[in-house]
Order: sequence, then structure tokens, then C-alpha cells
Amino acid sequence: MCTELRAADGVRIEAAYTPYAAPRPGEDSGTAARPADGEAGPGALVLAHGFTGALDKPALRRAATAFSRHAAVVTFSFRGHGRSGGHSTVGDREVLDLAAAVAWARSLGHRRVATIGFSMGGSVVLRHGALYRPGAPDGYTPSTPDPVKHRGRTVARESDGSGRGDGGEAEPADAHADAVVAVSAPARWYYRGTAPMRRLHWAIQHPLGRLVARYGLRTRVHHRDWNPVPLSPVAAAELIAPVPLLLVHGDQDPYFPLDHPLSLAEAADPEACELWIEAGFGHAENSAEPALLHRIGAWTATRIHAAAARPHHGSRESAAGTRRTQGTGRPPEPGATGGADRTEGTDG
Repeated sequence: MCTELRAADGVRIEAAYTPYAAPRPGEDSGTAARPADGEAGPGALVLAHGFTGALDKPALRRAATAFSRHAAVVTFSFRGHGRSGGHSTVGDREVLDLAAAVAWARSLGHRRVATIGFSMGGSVVLRHGALYRPGAPDGYTPSTPDPVKHRGRTVARESDGSGRGDGGEAEPADAHADAVVAVSAPARWYYRGTAPMRRLHWAIQHPLGRLVARYGLRTRVHHRDWNPVPLSPVAAAELIAPVPLLLVHGDQDPYFPLDHPLSLAEAADPEACELWIEAGFGHAENSAEPALLHRIGAWTATRIHAAAARPHHGSRESAAGTRRTQGTGRPPEPGATGGADRTEGTDG
């Protein structure tokens, strides 16, 4: 089922719905037993693609098919991508697109909804998880200047990324996530430490680069700089608990070395966060093998159906070792990188 959504600022967003497809007899998908979710089945997973991706790209379709063995799946194209309207702000106003997709999943009857983001989409699900809180009546309005108090900190609400002050339409009333998964996500903005990221910054910030992105990669990038700079992914990770958070990163990621996931895990609440360092895994949806996708799907489906007890906030140091041994291999030293250089569905 395909539809057209409207983000809170009026941008048109294409979206599609894939119903839950129970595993076939004898199929090993790693699916855990889950309680029913009313008439809508076992919850929904909303997928957020990487930069230059779209809902009809093969890598995202492959991920959606794997995840549909664990829950219903909503895919969509961020603004400036695919058949959605507007221009990409490379992770800023894309939070509004994700919120619209989550609200749509809930409108279809799903009481439990998780977000899974790849690369740029990973940074978006982190910020969305921090800024859209359960029970908040009005959600996140970028143009609202009033700060938000959380854990004694003041978190500034963000602008629309274009220098305008118009917030557009009202936010969806129920757009929070019950679990958050960030795959191959950056920890901080403006990272240029790898050759792929230097090329991507050229495509975003240089007029000729934006032409290449538009006609070569089918991605329309906004020409205006962020003003102000959005909440960073590592700052957002601190604010997501008690909602469960899974960070997945490859030790062969050519875009973001391992100091990015380690920084995110260090910032997050250790009682609510898991970190998987995957041996041999490259970057985002293009490199994710079916076995990894099924493990992520099983983890997410289990978390969104777990008891909603608020976790105890313990010491980060006491849990750091446990979090860093998740995954399939021992991580190399932070800062190491390797693997093939890929450009489709990647992130800045």
C-alpha cells in the first residue's frame, strides 16, 4: 500500500506499507514470540534510509522484506529523495518526515512502533527519539524557540534549517518511537575524516556538487546552511532513555570509523542501550546481509513488546564493557577504517 504523507512543514512525503509476513514453516528468521498487537498484528517498524536512498531502492526494499518477517514495515523517502517533495537538509528537517511516517503507522492501528535508521537515517532516528517523547501533546516543532528541560539540561529546540521561522502545520500528536535502532550512524556533524565523507561534503556544500547530486544521484539538496545547527546525534543519544536503543556499526565502515558508535554508546544510558560491532560489515543498508537484518528485526520486535518499566539509571562505566562486546567480532582500535568505497545510500 502506497500513500502520500505531509510533514509538519507541508512537504509531501511518499510512503509505503508492507504488512507483517509471518515466517514460513522451517524458515529461521530469529523471530521471538510476541504478544498480539490488536488487529494490526505485531507492531510496526519505520525504516529511515541513508543519503541518496529512497523507498524504491533495492537495498531498502531488501531490508523491508527481511523486517516484515518480524513486524509490519513502513518505508518512505526523505524530502529531496525519490518522489518526495522538497529538498534534503541532510538530517535536520528530516525529523519531520520520520514523525509523519511514525504517526501514519500508528494511524493504521499499530500501538507499538519502532524506528530503524541507516546512516543519515540513523542520525535522524536518534534525534527523533530524543525530541519526540511519549505523552508529549504537541510533538516537536522546529520553529518553537522555547527550550526543553530534560535531566536537568536545557536542550534548545531547533530551527527549520532554512533560516525561515515558519513552522507550518501542526505536528502529529502521537509520533514517538517505542524503540530506536541506528545503523552506521554518525556521532557528530561535519565529519570529514574519510575520503567518502569529504566527497559527500563537496556534493552537499558546493553548487556543482549539488548539481551532481540532483542529476547523478537523484537527490535534491537544500542550498542553505543549517541555522542554527541541529542537536547532534551524540547529544541526542543521551536523551533517548528509557526507550530501548540499539547501535549497529561495522568494523569495515568506510564512512564513519568506530569512534562514532563508541561515542554514541558512551553518551547513551547503559541500561537502555546496546552496541553491536559487526565484523566485516561495511556501511548502512547497502552492506547489510539478511542474517544481520533478521537479528536487528528480532531485537526490535522483542523490545517493542517488552514490559514498559522504566529502567534504572546506573553507571555508564559499569556497563560499558558489556555494551562493547555485543556483535560478532572484536572491534579494532577507534579511528580504524577500511572496506570498499560505496556511494549509493550514504550519509553526511
